[in-house]
Amino acid sequence: MLDTDVVRAIEAMIMVATEPVRTELMAQLLELPTADIEALCGELARTYEEAGHGFQLAKVAGGWRFQTHPDMAPYVERFVLDGQRARLSGAALETLAIIAYKQPISRMQIASIRGVDPDAVMRTLHGRAYIAPVGRDNGPGQAVMWGTTQLFLEKLGIATLEDLPPIASFVPDASIVETLEKTLRAAAEVEELASAGEAVDSSDQVVE
Repeated sequence: MLDTDVVRAIEAMIMVATEPVRTELMAQLLELPTADIEALCGELARTYEEAGHGFQLAKVAGGWRFQTHPDMAPYVERFVLDGQRARLSGAALETLAIIAYKQPISRMQIASIRGVDPDAVMRTLHGRAYIAPVGRDNGPGQAVMWGTTQLFLEKLGIATLEDLPPIASFVPDASIVETLEKTLRAAAEVEELASAGEAVDSSDQVVE
């Protein structure tokens, strides 16, 4: 007969372990003979198998671990592949990191750092609620400024943005970002002046 407390302890240890748990270690922690723990694990494995669970307790590499039942392989494969499709791409992760560390930040500022148009990945990040508009820039055009969300913090398991690890060596220096911002704003002003000039030319043509 299985000892309920010992069984629960064995299950708990094997459940949280990232590698197969050796019988000797469990015996030491439970202060029981190694032979008794080995027998209990074997009996547990048979119990799970007879109950028809989708998992099994298996002896692997000299230790015990929980693993999916071989009969469930088609479903597990589908689940894993679906999870891979749901993962963020490298471009999305890069964009998310830029927003996290430089927020509030505009789309054009992100493009200047990444060197490519971030529209597609930003739509993905916004759709998954990792980023959201947090305001507008005071400069020309009043660009939408983006920042991360509460869900982003929850996914990383941190309380605030201050808990993010420092990555100063991986992002542009503040002076570089400032220069880029000035350049982008100057370009926006030139575009506005050009648009205004075209509008005047059109008015002159109408008068003639």
